[in-house]
Amino acid sequence: MDDKLLIASRVARELRPGTLVNLGIGLPTLVAGLVSRDAQIFFQSENGIIGMQSMPEHGLEDDDLTDAGGRPIGALPGAATFDSTFSFGLIRGGHLDVTVLGGLQVDRNGRLANWMVPGRMVPGMGGAMDLVTGARRVIVAMTHTAKGEFKIVDQCTLPLTSVRCVDLVVTELAVLKPTSDGMVLQELAPGVTAEQVQAATGTRLIVMGDVPHFGG
Repeated sequence: MDDKLLIASRVARELRPGTLVNLGIGLPTLVAGLVSRDAQIFFQSENGIIGMQSMPEHGLEDDDLTDAGGRPIGALPGAATFDSTFSFGLIRGGHLDVTVLGGLQVDRNGRLANWMVPGRMVPGMGGAMDLVTGARRVIVAMTHTAKGEFKIVDQCTLPLTSVRCVDLVVTELAVLKPTSDGMVLQELAPGVTAEQVQAATGTRLIVMGDVPHFGG
């Protein structure tokens, strides 16, 4: 299975019926396509929709129906659209059960940097700061490394998104739980060892007993 699909499929298992879930730009948007339409999970995008689904069938794209990154999406029967003010009221008001975001770095305690690389032109933080602060649960879905560089680190060197720590990190190698004592290795991807995960991680992992593997 493709690394990004493996990550998204594992994240999808964290979602429960009846929850309101925000999907960030990029890899997190894949999650919507891995949840059945009758799962009673309601996906929200901060540009103003609840009830979005993954990419529509070819030829059914609508320029007025996109996710926060501008990619075409579908809408389930009964979906609601609204303006940005209402959308951010939901986010800042604590009404989101889960947000799934990409990441550039996550430190040993779960502080996230995901919006800016110094020296590179960026359009702005977008909704990341509000999402990390306002959602009840924050899941980071990202590749474990980038061009040979650690993304899970002892301390973030990139600008932080929020002082709040995230709840879970899912990569193509592992599922990790940030704690005040450090990053706990909770699950391993198929065929991956704890030693391989540690070698690809820029902070010492906490490993307790036999770590189970998750399926694709």
